[in-house]
Amino acid sequence: MSMMDKIKHMLKGHEDQAGKGVDKAGDLVDDKTQGKHSSQVDAAQDKMKDQFGASRREEPPQQ
Repeated sequence: MSMMDKIKHMLKGHEDQAGKGVDKAGDLVDDKTQGKHSSQVDAAQDKMKDQFGASRREEPPQQ
């Protein structure tokens, strides 16, 4: 069993939490790089969410 399969098995039933973690990690990277690589970070977030089965939900804009 590959490492990715083990991770997927552990996250089964917790897809929403995994998606939140991916978003949080991506936001941290964006902050550290001052948004210079935001398109690549967004693409990586989408790919990770697809791998873990987390649906991409857009958060409402903050005021």
